[in-house]
Amino acid sequence: MTTYDLVLARGRVIDPETGLDAVRDVGVNGGVIQAVSDQSLDGVTTVDAAGLVVSPGFIDLHSHSMDVAGHRLQALDGVTTVLELEAGAYPVAAAYRRAEIEGRPLNYGFATSWAVARMAVLLGLDTSGDLRNDFLANIGREEWQRAAPRNVVDRIVGMLERDLGDGALGIGILVGYAPRVDPSEYLAVAALAARVGLPTYTHARELVEMDPTTPVDGAEEIVRAAAETGAHMHYCHVNSTSIRHVDRVLGLVEKVRAEGSRVTTEAYPYGAGMTGVGAAFLAPELLHRRGLTPHSIGLLGAEGRIPDADTLRRIRESGPGSAAFVHLLDEDDPAQFDYIQRALTFTDAAVATDAVPLLWRSGAPAPLSWPLGPDAVTHPRTAGTYGRTLRRLVRENGVLSLPEAVRRCTLIPADVVGSGVPAMRRKGRVQAGCDADLTVFDPETVSDRATYTETVRHSSGFVHVLVGGRFVVRDEHLLPTALPGRAVRA
Repeated sequence: MTTYDLVLARGRVIDPETGLDAVRDVGVNGGVIQAVSDQSLDGVTTVDAAGLVVSPGFIDLHSHSMDVAGHRLQALDGVTTVLELEAGAYPVAAAYRRAEIEGRPLNYGFATSWAVARMAVLLGLDTSGDLRNDFLANIGREEWQRAAPRNVVDRIVGMLERDLGDGALGIGILVGYAPRVDPSEYLAVAALAARVGLPTYTHARELVEMDPTTPVDGAEEIVRAAAETGAHMHYCHVNSTSIRHVDRVLGLVEKVRAEGSRVTTEAYPYGAGMTGVGAAFLAPELLHRRGLTPHSIGLLGAEGRIPDADTLRRIRESGPGSAAFVHLLDEDDPAQFDYIQRALTFTDAAVATDAVPLLWRSGAPAPLSWPLGPDAVTHPRTAGTYGRTLRRLVRENGVLSLPEAVRRCTLIPADVVGSGVPAMRRKGRVQAGCDADLTVFDPETVSDRATYTETVRHSSGFVHVLVGGRFVVRDEHLLPTALPGRAVRA
């Protein structure tokens, strides 16, 4: 009889690819699932999972919280793989090297960054592969946001192509932060993605309802690129860029899918976004386009909201990279939450967090300290997206079955990335031969706990989280010394 390194015994195993939803034992050796059996398995270590769900580890396509502290919060929300795909990093080699040297609790990976490559060319920026130092520090500078001549576009595309050769998982395109660039540049970047067989990950530019003068409607731009170039276009956080226009946007996506194009989507279950306060679309004179006022915006780590346009202008000038809440919809209002819910329940939509880097109010970062003290703040979606999805959409509202919710947190994101990344085909599944990235949770109690005032309260009900067969969370307690995360590269 085979003895396994670890056995998760008598849990409700959900494998979204095969449709398995039954009580099974899962046997793990050497970080790989070796058996999923209806018979009892023998293990050196056996963990009783009776009454709990054993699912693939959750895969976050959209996390900007890529340090140890962010990983730990996300681990306690059931995540085993965090990917920085929308903003990306440039150069990716530096981002991968930093994570490997420091160690990470969770698996990690990066797209290359169109925005930062553009900054390198148009600002002469010496890039480091770090979101804070590269993108956020320069988010408000108009020079990088302008239309560029063809020779400059060709140079940017060449830089991205070389970065893809270093293992980038695709191309992150923050066109919403440079909404006046020529649409031909976007198509050139999409054409590169099509040539190399990897996706693009887009923060869409303005919808025509928000800005009738936009060079191209943000949703039309994405679906047109998919049709014209054949690239796989991933539409990031469709909830927060579409807001009350989500039905029109999703209708466009549905139409081009029916015509054979590949456009995928993601959403998160919160009504407030977060970005650098210097973002182009947060200029006081443009807020009305989204039905916002300065009071809709609040700085992370500060009390209250911004009172007026003059204050907002001063903050944007003095600290354009400062993280700011942008309250788009009231998630406690069922009618407004329904816009968010429609994005989350759209056909094959992935759940993704848009997690943001932690900020320390004192200005003295402590990413290795645990537990996190009251000095640390973030958006609650960093800590609670998956717990909230399971609580609100499954247990309370009943709009997703538990197996379907698990699929949207695991297999769907694995397949979004996986077409050009063989490593992802071993994730998002509970099958023999797949990576032992596993999340074990109590379906009756799993929940988010983070709020807009207590932002780093970790989720509850995630009992065990394993990365490569090693516990990162055990008995709902984080193991601070566990750093089993490995790089995911194309």
